Amino acid sequence: MKRIYLDNAATTWPKPEPVYAAMERYQRDVGASAGRGAYRDAHTAHREVDGARLLCAQLLGMSDPSQVIFGCNATDMLNLAIAGVLRPGDRVVTTVVEHNSILRPIAALAQRLTLDVVHVRCDSLGFVDLDELRRACTEKPPRLVAINHGSNVTGAVQPVREMADIAHDAGAVVVLDAAQSLGHIPVNLAQLGVDLLGASGHKGLLGPAGTGLLAIRPGMEQQLQPVKVGGTGGDSDAVIAPELLPSRYEAGSHNVPALAGVSAAVRYLAERDVASIAQHEAALTTQLIEGLSEIAGVTVYGPPPGPQRLGVVSFAVAGYDPQEFATALDAARGVQARAGLHCAPLLHRALGTHAGGGLSRLSIGWANTAEEIAAAIAAVAELASAA
Repeated sequence: MKRIYLDNAATTWPKPEPVYAAMERYQRDVGASAGRGAYRDAHTAHREVDGARLLCAQLLGMSDPSQVIFGCNATDMLNLAIAGVLRPGDRVVTTVVEHNSILRPIAALAQRLTLDVVHVRCDSLGFVDLDELRRACTEKPPRLVAINHGSNVTGAVQPVREMADIAHDAGAVVVLDAAQSLGHIPVNLAQLGVDLLGASGHKGLLGPAGTGLLAIRPGMEQQLQPVKVGGTGGDSDAVIAPELLPSRYEAGSHNVPALAGVSAAVRYLAERDVASIAQHEAALTTQLIEGLSEIAGVTVYGPPPGPQRLGVVSFAVAGYDPQEFATALDAARGVQARAGLHCAPLLHRALGTHAGGGLSRLSIGWANTAEEIAAAIAAVAELASAA
């Protein structure tokens, strides 16, 4: 039975072939740490990291690669963004559409720093209530506004620029979770108007697991404190962490084999063009939503197809628990889906799907085809009719 992989919101698969080749080449032929030696292969490793940084900066429309920080994943980078900005007694405004990568760091810090935390509501499609966001920012100015770019549940793409302008008018720092958007749609740091942007390397960026980035608006490093310190390969005589970027935020050895994969992945994105990938995924998303919407007993959540929608399609099937349905999809037709609360519990409460265990989710990636989407729709229809 052919595998139909539709869990790209968790991690994209397959990766472009150059990603596998670059990682193997590093492991077999280089193998050295970056910034930890003066010999030839150590310099090669350092160039791998610098190359990945430059390519990611270019992808984000940034002129200074040193403003791109690497870490383990989006969660790691969002922890840095949130914990590095907040101080005792600060007000934080975030939303109910957030992933736990934002919700949990804020909740943990709220206990320790006595934070005033506000969660702005959303509508039935998953779009944040901008009037409520404006009220939350004006009644008491927050230090931080943390928002989601694209939802891993509804696929809704938020109007980030408008939200950032509201936050900045109140004097807040804006943190953006771009884990679901970067690589799937064009993302430009300056055009979005945010201060800090965290993303994964293993999702739309098409790189391997264990990679993430934080893009920092120029000048923002003056407000962002490191949350992890240690060896950086330079300034070894000082007991205080270096001030220069990116070393200020990158203590410890880099995951060089994975970053070699990120370099190859971002080169692939540049060659194929993210806008072209977005068009491809949008066409498949339309096909999937229209097909699922015609099946009796299936309820699709999120916005209709269009520019405010990513290829993340969550749905409920009458008579099925979402986990049970996802398991049946894989067992019966090899369609691999994600089910449950998707690490976004407040959004499922807002949608009224929390008590039922969440939703089943199919998420589209760069390598999916119209034939695979048709097969997935047929599989859902077959199982739904048997309920």
